[in-house]
Amino acid sequence: MSDLQIYITLGVFVAVILVIACNALDMTLAVMLGASILMGLGILTQADILRSLHASEGMISLLFGGMVVARTLRPTGIFEHVGVRFLRATRGSGRRFLLLLIALVAPICAFLPNATTVILVAPIIIRVAVALDVDIVGPMVLTAIVSNSAGLLTLVGDPATFLVGSSIGMSFTQYLGKASLGGLLSILVIIPLLPKVMPEIWNARRELPAELRLEPLARPGLALASLSVLVVMIVMFVFGEDLPSNVLPPAVAIIGASLALLVIYTMKVEAVENVLKDVDWKTLIFLLCMFWLVEAVTKTGLIQTLSQQVYAGFGTNLLLVAMAMLFGIAGASSVLANTPVVAASILLIKGYMVIAELVPEQALGPTFTAWPDLTIPVFVAMMYGATLGGNSTLIGAAANVVAAGICAAHGKPVTFMKFLRYGVPITVCQLAMAALYVLVMFRLG
Repeated sequence: MSDLQIYITLGVFVAVILVIACNALDMTLAVMLGASILMGLGILTQADILRSLHASEGMISLLFGGMVVARTLRPTGIFEHVGVRFLRATRGSGRRFLLLLIALVAPICAFLPNATTVILVAPIIIRVAVALDVDIVGPMVLTAIVSNSAGLLTLVGDPATFLVGSSIGMSFTQYLGKASLGGLLSILVIIPLLPKVMPEIWNARRELPAELRLEPLARPGLALASLSVLVVMIVMFVFGEDLPSNVLPPAVAIIGASLALLVIYTMKVEAVENVLKDVDWKTLIFLLCMFWLVEAVTKTGLIQTLSQQVYAGFGTNLLLVAMAMLFGIAGASSVLANTPVVAASILLIKGYMVIAELVPEQALGPTFTAWPDLTIPVFVAMMYGATLGGNSTLIGAAANVVAAGICAAHGKPVTFMKFLRYGVPITVCQLAMAALYVLVMFRLG
């Protein structure tokens, strides 16, 4: 790549981010235009696009499968049913509403991707927010932030976490022992911040109707079948890698989507094409184009240069490298979708470790799994940085984009600056906690 092409690539990349941050253009359109410019100039080639498709297929599959399964639950009436129970449990208190929201979202995200969780619980959260007469934006932003944070509870909870874990051969159970506690702490850190970041909701008190009628499920048979599909997905997320066929989470998501569509088709609830039309294709396209842009930036050689600079700056001091990755990736994830940032960072840190002679050159390949124990905290720091850093801005994580899309569909658009008001203080505290956790990992290791 020539110097001119490098300047053009970086210029287009920065321009796209600024346009999105300033809310000057629809963010999906912005990334599509950016990718189109690079393709039109021959900088982003067909081979580049194929490589980025390979890198993004896992995350796209997870999101698509979750969207389909969530959509097939809609006709069952289960969201309305759970929404009434949830509203009863709040007793008209905004404080209880926010705490119960965390209690509802976090366990689901232990087994389902974060954006999927936002899609599943959004009807419930919005129903309760409307009943309590509070703006839906705050609760939906909190839903995204909690789902991102709780994505650290397991390997499959967040696409970025899965990407890092799978790149080093970390299993589901190994992740539980190394990183899950940090995920739990990142959720608990949020609670004392709520009275400060969402005081209008925290202090809200509303009189609920004396009798909140609990409607029976509209289609109990469909609800049972659809929930069974969801249970099968969760079980396969946990145990699929241990099967002889080694079924990975992206494949599980596609299997779950297929079974959910089969249920809809065989029970003649509605046409399959109606379900597929309601998939949030806009979000999927946004993330896909972001991968293309990151692929173009990777071609500039910036990643390789950074690998050399990391070694020149830190040598073999892995604690400093881990902290640099934690805060560096967090900063990058605040203005970029975190998954493509992680995809590029994995190449960076693997290159650094080869230069530092901590691992052989074979570590640059996708099948290498013999990572020394002293390197694992660095990868955990990458997971934390990507997942928690994405909490700070509107475009930092897929769940944020999904939550904003849902709010916009209900007539409550979420601006970049409005998301910052909630996201930044929470993210700063979470990253401080994550730094302490990684430090303890090194001390105990």
